[in-house]
Amino acid sequence: MDQPSKAGRSRSDRGSISGFVVVITLTVLVCAGLAVDGARIVGGKVSAADHAANAARAGAQELTSLHNGAPVIDTARARRTAQSYLAAHGLSGSVSATPQRVTVTVRITVSMTLLRLAGVSSKSISATRSSAPIS
Repeated sequence: MDQPSKAGRSRSDRGSISGFVVVITLTVLVCAGLAVDGARIVGGKVSAADHAANAARAGAQELTSLHNGAPVIDTARARRTAQSYLAAHGLSGSVSATPQRVTVTVRITVSMTLLRLAGVSSKSISATRSSAPIS
């Protein structure tokens, strides 16, 4: 049985596996980045929503009167309380209050780990939650 000599092999086949390995390796890295950093984004969203809800609840507890049966929020104190909660936890956001409801939006930035290699260094996330007293 004759084996083809090195001179008889096609030159177009040389190095073709290298390109395939590079593409597959990059694909695996991007998928890993999406999994790892995607989990970080989801965790950040949950954390932002939790803090927004807690700040809104704290603000909604600032009531002016319960004597007439319908609770009314002291809007100035509610805004201060919610902002104090955000400041105590090192968060930025906005607070709005009406006599019936306190709404808080929390904004955070999550740093990427593996997706940084693809040029995505961070992702901004925001969550808005509201709270109202119930009678």
